[in-house]
Amino acid sequence: MCIHLALLFITLMAAPECTSLPTKSDSIRNNIHNILNIARITLVHIQKLRNKEPPQIEVSTPPIDGLTGISLYLEHLDHELQSPFTDLLSQIQVDVSSLDRRVRSLALMMDCPIQGKPSVEPRETLFPDSQHYVTLAKVQHYLENLPTNKDKLGIC
Repeated sequence: MCIHLALLFITLMAAPECTSLPTKSDSIRNNIHNILNIARITLVHIQKLRNKEPPQIEVSTPPIDGLTGISLYLEHLDHELQSPFTDLLSQIQVDVSSLDRRVRSLALMMDCPIQGKPSVEPRETLFPDSQHYVTLAKVQHYLENLPTNKDKLGIC
């Protein structure tokens, strides 16, 4: 019995970090890390699609200025990726939606003002495939800039 108590005591004393709950700053750091990982994974998915589509399209995206702006633009991209016409971009849409949820979660944790998601009605475009290529280019451009602006993930 004494051996078991001694082993329990040693185990608990040897790993005090395992017995404590993560702090808010640990959670924020983990969320930022997860956001950047989702962005990298999405870029890999886009590169796989790039082999099947026309050459690069020049687009402009808003600056990365804080969680509120990031969330608004990700929501915009998420809406653009939703289409009844093709499943080609469905994985990218899932990635962007997941990224938006992570950013919103981090923003709420940091008490940033975040607008509720409006309901979206599917929109019809005259040339849906062309619109998807433009949207895909926007997503790629924006997410390529996210790691270099990761300090903006710590502000509202």
